[in-house]
Amino acid sequence: MSNFEKKDYKRAGVKPKRRSEVKFNDREEHKDDLREDLDKLEGRNSVLEAIKAGRTINKIIVQKGEKEGSIRHIIALARERGIVVQETDRSNLDKISTTHAHQGIIAYVSFKDYVEVDDILESAQSKGEDPYIIILDGITDAYNLGSILRTADAVGAHGVIIPKRRAIGLNAAVSKASAGAIEYVPVARVTNISQTIEYLKRRNIWVVGTDLSGEKSFFQSDLKGPVALVIGSEGEGMGKLVTEKCDFIVNIPMKGKISSLNAAVAGAIIMYEIQRQRNF
Repeated sequence: MSNFEKKDYKRAGVKPKRRSEVKFNDREEHKDDLREDLDKLEGRNSVLEAIKAGRTINKIIVQKGEKEGSIRHIIALARERGIVVQETDRSNLDKISTTHAHQGIIAYVSFKDYVEVDDILESAQSKGEDPYIIILDGITDAYNLGSILRTADAVGAHGVIIPKRRAIGLNAAVSKASAGAIEYVPVARVTNISQTIEYLKRRNIWVVGTDLSGEKSFFQSDLKGPVALVIGSEGEGMGKLVTEKCDFIVNIPMKGKISSLNAAVAGAIIMYEIQRQRNF
């Protein structure tokens, strides 16, 4: 461990200053970098949507220099909410960045809370809508999860369910890829996807799997009513047990030489078909 890192650990327990006003300060810019109770958001959309959604933000770090466009807007919102803003050199942002695409801004935030499956069902009920749920069976790529969250928000899905093991969770890279949608789409993290599917079926929700072996194409299938769409992992698709638990499987017809689509792309195609059918 470097001397710099040791110093940060010692500082991690320091009580933060009052946030009565926005401050620009680069002398203590790394004080909270290694706090275990904080997560990072990187990129302008991620930080902006976190502020708008009311996420607890410890501080925002911005690149030194002239502020323009969305950065100025973010700083203005931070001033309204009493969030600490610090300036630093781009090289420092590069060092602490996880995504390596921070766009000149990083926010230290509370970890994104997961919800319960029942919370997702109650959200649909409160809106007077049939449940529309996305189940991800082993998505490991941050871009895919972020993209799926972005599409889920766009089509009005009530929530996403992911497994606790062998799958990526909600982190800075996922937030960046979701363009801020992570702030609006409830995500439940469960121990067992197969058991969760059984629970949803007992709640009268049709569970639809996606695979090339599907009996019908997605646009020939009835996807109306309470539905949970299962999207498999990037390389292996849905697991055998999960496949067996689905009520039926749909496929996406492929006419080219490539036999499959990216998980996020395939999911988006079917999610929009579900939205189309729900609106007619």
